[in-house]
Amino acid sequence: MNFTNLSLKMKLSLLAQAASDGSQTMIYQVVMWVGIIGVFYFFMIRPQQKKQKEQKELLTNLKKGDQVVTIGGIHARIYTVEDATVTLELDKGVKLTVEKSAISRTIAA
Repeated sequence: MNFTNLSLKMKLSLLAQAASDGSQTMIYQVVMWVGIIGVFYFFMIRPQQKKQKEQKELLTNLKKGDQVVTIGGIHARIYTVEDATVTLELDKGVKLTVEKSAISRTIAA
């Protein structure tokens, strides 16, 4: 198509059509990006926040006598709980002091 032979009215008509197609394409791209961000939020960010909240609740609810597993895999019973540390009793007379954040989970007794 030779653009120089077209009348001014046809040129403006073609430009208007191109502009409207471009705005629709832009809308679809925005919708696509919003969808991608939504998928990331609901499948990655939200579950991670939920897991962090559950871990924080676990650490605040620790009490003497609970059976726990540390992040290193050590199974023990809680002997004392302090602000930032926990003393674990591995066996009779064998105690180990660790950070609260080192507690991975509790074991149902």
